Amino acid sequence: MYSAIIKPLLFRFDPEWVHYFVFRMIRRVHWIPGMGALLRSFYTVSHPSLERKVFGLTFKNPIGLAAGFDKDAKLYRELSNFGFGFIEIGTLTPKPQAGNPKKRLFRLPEDQALINRMGFNNEGVAAAVTRLKKNKKVLIGGNIGKNKTTPNESALEDYLICFEALFDWVDYFVVNVSSPNTPNLRALQDREPLTKLLSALQENNNNRPHRKPILLKIAPDLNEAQLEDIIHIVADTQIDGVIATNTTLNREGLQDANKGETGGLSGKPLTQRSTEVIRFLSEKSKQAFPIIGVGGIHTPEDALEKLKAGASLVQLYTGFVYEGPGVVKRLNKAIIAS
Repeated sequence: MYSAIIKPLLFRFDPEWVHYFVFRMIRRVHWIPGMGALLRSFYTVSHPSLERKVFGLTFKNPIGLAAGFDKDAKLYRELSNFGFGFIEIGTLTPKPQAGNPKKRLFRLPEDQALINRMGFNNEGVAAAVTRLKKNKKVLIGGNIGKNKTTPNESALEDYLICFEALFDWVDYFVVNVSSPNTPNLRALQDREPLTKLLSALQENNNNRPHRKPILLKIAPDLNEAQLEDIIHIVADTQIDGVIATNTTLNREGLQDANKGETGGLSGKPLTQRSTEVIRFLSEKSKQAFPIIGVGGIHTPEDALEKLKAGASLVQLYTGFVYEGPGVVKRLNKAIIAS
């Protein structure tokens, strides 16, 4: 039904407008008594083989919703009813910011992809915390970044503000220094500034009675030498894992008319590269840290390939848009059968 009727209808309209329209519809559907339970009964797959223990946390299944879909923690409870094992919110910044000018989100149907240049649009970390205080049972990741107006020299302060504000309300943290849509942000991926940033967060973390897992989200555009630097940085700072990968700036092989739009590319064109990064990190580090695999997961085969390459968990965003809510159930069933 989704592929035959709903998706063709939604794809007639501006993608950002559709995103917020779908948000409103999901929220309104959940106003109907019992609808949450009905959706869970339809989309959720429960099986002992799906459970994962990673970073000291227990995930009911390894399929998560990637950051960027529910930036402001407005719909995490409702979205969890579609069968996800965990929801990652953000990217959040200390202060609210509007992001980049519209139009800033583009579909590439011929390539089963999206290009976005959203620019960390969000209502600020304090607003998200207010909503997260209502959470009772959804496993939540908090993806944190810096405000656009904050220079890289002061970036650590922004990350610490978000870390401290979210600490009691998320289960793990993701340090996002790999978005291509905030000027100069990716410069923080260099070894010296990244080590300094992660070390400071870890120091804050380790001084607490009960620390939280910290993960680093990296770009797929890093070369092998840079990926080896990431392995060393993880070892030096003792963070808990890596998310591989964020969106790419590479446009090789694209066919759609929107291929020339600036921003980060996600979806099927990223499937192979993100898996290569996962495999490289896993093999070169000798499985020294867990990896969450994300990038171009549209089919059960895509998910299984990333898990085989070394990912402990996987996440969707663009695949959720193109394949619909039933994709989570299909992925979990395939993992059980594998």
